Amino acid sequence: MKSLPVCRADRLAEQPAEQRWLIESLWTDQAVGIVGGEPKCCKSFLALDLAVAVASGADALRRFRTVQTGPVLLYAGEDPLHVVRGRLQGIAHAAGVTFEGLDIHAITAPTLRLDLRADQQRLVETVRTVRPKLLVLDPFVRLHRIDENAAAEVAPVLGFLRNLQRRFGTAVLLVHHARKAANHVRAGQALRGSSELHAWGDSNLYLRRKGEQLILAVEHRAAPSGEELTLELKACGPGLALHRVEPPMEPAEVVTTSNPAQRIEHALATSSRALTQRQLRRACRMRTETVGQALADLVDQGRVLRAGDGYRLAARG
Repeated sequence: MKSLPVCRADRLAEQPAEQRWLIESLWTDQAVGIVGGEPKCCKSFLALDLAVAVASGADALRRFRTVQTGPVLLYAGEDPLHVVRGRLQGIAHAAGVTFEGLDIHAITAPTLRLDLRADQQRLVETVRTVRPKLLVLDPFVRLHRIDENAAAEVAPVLGFLRNLQRRFGTAVLLVHHARKAANHVRAGQALRGSSELHAWGDSNLYLRRKGEQLILAVEHRAAPSGEELTLELKACGPGLALHRVEPPMEPAEVVTTSNPAQRIEHALATSSRALTQRQLRRACRMRTETVGQALADLVDQGRVLRAGDGYRLAARG
């Protein structure tokens, strides 16, 4: 019998740091994962926002840098196609990109069952044709007839999607519901069905409501998860799109030094979180151009690091 192929650990291929993200801080390269949350938490809007970012190169949620771009393949199992078009058009407007010609391909088949071999083969051939950088499947409950609570039935479906990711080098985003009134448990454990779903994801995004606000939690298998973000769905031109809500500035001592770099470093040192350029401009009471130039110098010098959600002081040795 033929043995399995092996490779010594120090000869395994390395991945440059720049290629470890599909969307910086939100989705790792070629990751499979879940966008989860209770009903009416804008899960589909978030999935479509990532789709527009990958297809166009625009920042996701107007904040997170898209590192790699390419075609997106989308199956929307709940919403009519004209609704999907309208949402994509609104998100594209918010992102400042042209909707016409956007490299997003919608599967128009009325049904797609990932537990049926014939539909699996059709999806494989579609992925082979489109070669998507990102495959979006929304929602999981419309993609099968299995018992979601039975690991023995869920695992083969997730295994098929993992094989699809490895075979074609595509990221896979699966939209899935969380149990109602599950805010008291960890986000991943609140997902409906078998724990296989939580364990499967390389990058998972969870949305929950807190009053009128949407809270986004980020979870990665092989990268720091980052802080929770507050989002809101608001009108932008012809449609709706998610936007990050800027947290209120923490009170800080005003530094009167005329050195822009010192003022920025002081603001970052007295903040418990990363700060955006806009927040730094307000905290330091400086012009946008001055803040931008000082930040660029500090980053070049290694004194400040750029994160997906803003700027932080570099650790001092």
